[in-house]
Amino acid sequence: MPIPIQLEMTVQDCFEQEHGSFSAVSSKTWETWFLNWLQSLQPTLSPNHSYELCLRLTTDAEIRELNSLYRHQNQPTDVLAFASLEVDVPDADEREAMPLYLGDIVISIETARKQAQAQQHPLQQELAWLAAHGLLHLLGWDHPDEASLLHMLNKQDELLQQVGILMQQD
Repeated sequence: MPIPIQLEMTVQDCFEQEHGSFSAVSSKTWETWFLNWLQSLQPTLSPNHSYELCLRLTTDAEIRELNSLYRHQNQPTDVLAFASLEVDVPDADEREAMPLYLGDIVISIETARKQAQAQQHPLQQELAWLAAHGLLHLLGWDHPDEASLLHMLNKQDELLQQVGILMQQD
């Protein structure tokens, strides 16, 4: 039987602050998706199975700055994941006392919108795809080669199906 997961999540909608109304995904939906995904993945990073993460929805300009600063690629991208566990692993007492901070996921709404239009699927589907990808990175998944990329993409597809989003096949 799966162990119940607790999630504290912050959604920072910087895109809406700059460009006005954006309602493709509500904060409650984001929380539901991430909680469902964590429940499904059952990470064993924290003894109390309580996690925290931040999702930042932003513009191409901001994600370009972050991509340039942290990945030395001076161009916008769709999603960036900054895993806190790569740099700061709390000791056992701290892990039991508070939610384990997984890290930050940053998604460019502008790039996501372009990709959704190019692939002819809803923006909500593209955002879920990118969020699932970012979460897997926060949990230690990577794709240095074709086989691991395919494995990760298949897992993303499974995660989207779990929240009722069916990927359109090309």
